Order: sequence, then C-alpha cells, then structure tokens
Amino acid sequence: MNTWIAIGATALGCYAVKLAGLLVPAGALERPLVKRLSALLPVALLAALTAQQTFANGHALVLDAQAAGLAAAAVALMLRAPFLLVVAAAVLVTAGVRAMGG
Repeated sequence: MNTWIAIGATALGCYAVKLAGLLVPAGALERPLVKRLSALLPVALLAALTAQQTFANGHALVLDAQAAGLAAAAVALMLRAPFLLVVAAAVLVTAGVRAMGG
C-alpha cells in the first residue's frame, strides 16, 4: 500500500508543479535574469548529474573506468571532435579500461 501512496503523491506533485508553471505571469518570464537562468539551469543540472553518476558510489568517491571515459570525452571535446567521435572515444576508453581490469 505504501507504494500506491508514493505513486499518488508523486502524481499530485507533478500536477502541482505543472499548474504552478501555468500560473506564472508572462511578464515574470520575460525578465533578463529569468531568461539567463532558464538557459543555464539545464546545463548545470546535466553536469551535476554526470558528475554524480560518474564519481559517486553511495557515499564514496570512485575513480574507475567511467572516469577515464569521461576524461577521454572531455579531451575529444577540447579537440572539437564531432559528437559521435566524442561518444565513441568515451565508449572505447571505458571498455578498454574495464577489459584491463580497471
């Protein structure tokens, strides 16, 4: 039964957030600060999620094959490689490190 309570609370929460977004006046969304924040927020959230998924295991800091793959992707990005090449570099380095037992 606790699962259904959590599902119901989540559904109501999602509906409330969507409703709150519809109730915001259009003038508030046109402010320069709001526009800047709305452009930067998704990038910051994605970077935080990537860092958390790559370097954390519970409460411990982990440097493993995923970190090596992320480093390879960062190098490929600095060299201005195409997106598919960036992904391929990350995959190959991660798989190579794991194959070597890292």
